Amino acid sequence: MRAIALLAPLALLAGCGLQPMYAGGGNGTVARGLAAVEVSPIEGQGGWLMRNALVDRLGAGGAQTPQYRLDVRLDDKLEGLGVLSNDTIGRERRTLRARYQLVELASGTILVDATAGSDAGIDVVSSEYATIAAEQTALENLSKEVAAQITTRIALALRAKT
Repeated sequence: MRAIALLAPLALLAGCGLQPMYAGGGNGTVARGLAAVEVSPIEGQGGWLMRNALVDRLGAGGAQTPQYRLDVRLDDKLEGLGVLSNDTIGRERRTLRARYQLVELASGTILVDATAGSDAGIDVVSSEYATIAAEQTALENLSKEVAAQITTRIALALRAKT
């Protein structure tokens, strides 16, 4: 009776229609599609960080002939929040938004046209160096987070295409 109780949820899950996105591992359809995405250059330091994060996540090492091109435009904002009693800023908010398009190179068709974004809070401390380091770390982390969102959306589009 206990075994039946443990196996019942598995039987229900099998009937729900869920399928693994990365079936086949590195040789699967989605993984091969992601590796065939060429990331266009992106302006600025944030663009350099974003492009590197995307290339890492997509697995685009130049092993394949590109079938898709990913165009990304970034909007990076740093705004002061939390004004203290001495009229100095005590907290900052860094927001990174990306507008991106996945273009099929053979036909020029835009497969994905979407946005992704994230934000982070930064404490402003008395050390200017520490604040600048925190701002830079926030940009690095946000680039990785937004790259993950973009990669997931592209993987879904490539999976639906097949």
